[in-house]
Amino acid sequence: MREFDKFYIDGTWVEPKGEGKIEVVSASTEEVIGTVPRGNAEDAERAIAAARAAFDGSWGEATAEERSDCIASLASGLQERMMDFASTISGEVGSPITMATGIQAGLPCIVTSSYIDSAKNAETERQVGNSLVVKEPIGVVAAITPWNYPLHQIMAKIAPALAAGCTVVLKPSSDAPLNAFVLAEVCEAVGLPPGLVNVVSGPGSEVGETLASHPDVDMVSLTGSTSAGRRVMTLAAQTIKRVTLELGGKSANIILEDGDLSTAVPAGVNNALLNSGQTCSAWTRMLVPRDKQPQAFELAKAALETLTLGMSADPEAKLGPVISDKQRATVESYIEKGKAAGATLVSGGGRPSQFETGYFVEPTVFGDVTRDMEIAREEIFGPVLSILPYDSEEEAIDIANDTIYGLAGGVWSSDKDRAVSVARKIRTGQVDINGGSFNPMAPFGGYKQSGNGRELGEFGLEEFWEIKSMAM
Repeated sequence: MREFDKFYIDGTWVEPKGEGKIEVVSASTEEVIGTVPRGNAEDAERAIAAARAAFDGSWGEATAEERSDCIASLASGLQERMMDFASTISGEVGSPITMATGIQAGLPCIVTSSYIDSAKNAETERQVGNSLVVKEPIGVVAAITPWNYPLHQIMAKIAPALAAGCTVVLKPSSDAPLNAFVLAEVCEAVGLPPGLVNVVSGPGSEVGETLASHPDVDMVSLTGSTSAGRRVMTLAAQTIKRVTLELGGKSANIILEDGDLSTAVPAGVNNALLNSGQTCSAWTRMLVPRDKQPQAFELAKAALETLTLGMSADPEAKLGPVISDKQRATVESYIEKGKAAGATLVSGGGRPSQFETGYFVEPTVFGDVTRDMEIAREEIFGPVLSILPYDSEEEAIDIANDTIYGLAGGVWSSDKDRAVSVARKIRTGQVDINGGSFNPMAPFGGYKQSGNGRELGEFGLEEFWEIKSMAM
């Protein structure tokens, strides 16, 4: 049981002004495994004031070496607590412990470390004609983060913000906030200067809305649902502050007729169901040539049989439960919609009976899915994959683009140049060619209603700067 009863503000632990606490429930055992304070607008305002004072005081003018050293200390602290982060996130999110160790805890360490050199070596000024053009930190950043990859999304905001010279107020998801408080312990342990990172938990309707609308917040970086993004943009418009959004997705994985189905289908299944399908960039629409759909069904079923479903603490588990009973109900409602629409149930579709507790859903694959079905159009955020047949390359591209989203995607072909040509025609922020591996230095973000702005690498760092020109 992890119990936190104070907020981390201005480098110290302070009593909350809000009343009550948020209970964190294990997705596997359905037991309360921790608590954090339920903050309110006053708590958010205290954190904003601390971040503003730190930025105006000295951090906004910190040298590149100071910013780099700060991030190096933070990266070292994350590495030291990596297994603590892994077990914490595995418990609150339900991610299998092996996956949580490598991705949920390991990836944030990589991302944070990547900004050690970026902070030191980024070009922050250059001469353009008779003007000196300089990059300056934007100021106080509100980071509002989700529950599915909680620490990764936190560090994808905090690390570049600090590298640019900004200060941060973090509001973690109420479904998985414990890791954010462990991060606060790391900030304290490594001696992060007061006010650089402040952590306040609480309802979005109070803490989140205060952060988004407050005049002393210069930028909001949100990862969450499309509806949350719309609300943040509306509130932020009151003060014309910068907003970067990483929102939902309904990504297409196009397997061309010359693609290796025996490789592409299992890889597509693994991608779509990673973290029990609770991944915004998941390839949840698999597009296959119509005459190869029966073969794709068999390969998908075989791939599912290798994905062991288990409790989050089980080292043999490859898939765990979804985050909550509410999320399970949502996923199950979409499965019923798929059946009712006439899609072919290739595998799954029910609730596994072998677990006495946990918010488990059988990994589910639908075939014969058409582009107008809800399971092909709406983000389910669960272990559900839709296989859509197509009759030509042009139709495949058209189906891939027939969505309000544009976050990720995949293309498979024995001809790399052909795959790249198709990828260029997909209106989405990133495309993997023949299973290209995730690159933490490449930009991550979406087109259309998948958001705006980019995270990771030098592109993520650019979001946290203002540009000034001085004519001579």
